[in-house]
Amino acid sequence: MLWVKAFHIIAVICWFAAIFYLPRLFVYHADSQDQASNDRFKIMERKLYRGIMTPSMVAVLVLGAWLMSYNLDYYLSQGWMHAKLTLVALLVGFHFYCGHILKQFRDDKNQKGHKFYRVLNEVPVFMLVAIVILVIVRPF
Repeated sequence: MLWVKAFHIIAVICWFAAIFYLPRLFVYHADSQDQASNDRFKIMERKLYRGIMTPSMVAVLVLGAWLMSYNLDYYLSQGWMHAKLTLVALLVGFHFYCGHILKQFRDDKNQKGHKFYRVLNEVPVFMLVAIVILVIVRPF
């Protein structure tokens, strides 16, 4: 069980690193003025999303489910776990929303400016803080 927990935490760190970085790339991409920069950001965003972010998310979900399976009745009876799973579901939605934005940039159809992406970049920070507090403090 400790190995599963260790790899789950590693996957969470990798997923959040990518979730923090991809919207930051969107900020720079939205602000880019030349075709070379535009093309470079498209490659960076695609590789980050497909090569790190999505595999990390899958690992988080699989390993998290595996951890829950050790004591499923307990976890499903805990309010903090329901709140955490709700935030994880929202984070998965955020992940796929980032994929949608990536496709808009890829197809040169982005309509939003760098300020929008600066705000978007902060959303996962609040989710991470809440998830960590729920898991460590277990306030309810």
